Amino acid sequence: MKDLTGKLVLITGAASGIGAATARAFAAGGARLILCDVNSDRLAEVVTELGAKADPERDHIRVEGRLISAPTQKTYVMLHKPKGYVTTVSDPEGRPTVMDLLRGIKSSARLYPVGRLDWNSEGLLLLTNDGALANQLMRAASHVPKTYLVKISGQPSQANIAKLRAGVSISDERGRRVKTAPAKISLAREAENPWYEITLHEGRNRQIRRMFEQVGHRVEKIKRIRYGSLELDIEPSRYRFLSPAEVAKLRSSLPTRTSPKTAKSKDSPRISQINAD
Repeated sequence: MKDLTGKLVLITGAASGIGAATARAFAAGGARLILCDVNSDRLAEVVTELGAKADPERDHIRVEGRLISAPTQKTYVMLHKPKGYVTTVSDPEGRPTVMDLLRGIKSSARLYPVGRLDWNSEGLLLLTNDGALANQLMRAASHVPKTYLVKISGQPSQANIAKLRAGVSISDERGRRVKTAPAKISLAREAENPWYEITLHEGRNRQIRRMFEQVGHRVEKIKRIRYGSLELDIEPSRYRFLSPAEVAKLRSSLPTRTSPKTAKSKDSPRISQINAD
């Protein structure tokens, strides 16, 4: 057995994407497997025996000119987003993105943010390459609860807090008037500029800020502390991988019905344009 890189990647069999006929042809000497260095596109080696190993991070693997891709391992990451980062994979204005905080994760993971926190907001952000789960979580019908700590300028009256709990009319991103769904709101810390804990089951663009504007108060700070069954437990700018039990619990909280639209885009999660902060 030839070990080209010391890293285990099967080049034949179901995991490789190479069909049975190609594998038989390869074994009989009727096909050639070519390895090229990804960074330089330099020919590394022509392989003519079964059982060779390659590094998918460094090598392009082709059989008779066809690029073979190893199956992508699903990755789930919780990030404590600090202020001063945009929630996107890349930014045309050159601003720091949340991906800059994940440099320790292999680029092959191709993570995408699930939902958004704006530039001035912080807290729990989920990133994954599991497109089916990401799209289910971002669908409005999922009703995933999201909890925030919110600092308000001034002291809202009890009557105004009651209005926010029941739902108020705000402008959406298209300028249309919409009524917010009922929200859970409780006082978290008394002060001249108090903190409230707010749980939403929807995620309209800048919803929390627009809600308080409707009752005459400005939001000074927003921090997301829970997303569904996940609770923020890491320091700012840090990240950690979710355990299988955490992923299973998050998945079990979703509706069981999967729409055709969700199934169609399972491998490339759509970056949500909706955020509640």
